[in-house]
Amino acid sequence: MKIEVSSDAPITETVLKEVAAEIESGLERFQDRLTRAEAHLKHVAGAPPGGSRSCSLEIRPAGREPVVVSGQASTLEEAVKGAVEKMYRLLNSMFGKLDSKTGGPSASGLRT
Repeated sequence: MKIEVSSDAPITETVLKEVAAEIESGLERFQDRLTRAEAHLKHVAGAPPGGSRSCSLEIRPAGREPVVVSGQASTLEEAVKGAVEKMYRLLNSMFGKLDSKTGGPSASGLRT
């Protein structure tokens, strides 16, 4: 999986590596099913207290349309971590449904 990080303000190489490492470790379970990850970091001007940093995370699953989530927090690290956690849940749900052979039990508990 290729990881790209961009920002609306200058960021250090260290921050770029930390964001990439967070994405890679947080989505490690799905790495063989993903082709690319793009993180867009930004400072939200005029945001309410506690929400001044934002991370939009776009993931491209192999053979599927891209999916996007975002996280907003007071620090960049928390925003990235929140976005990665949201993406993990989304991918877990998406791939879980794709991998299910029967689609799960019916409401009555009987096989469908």
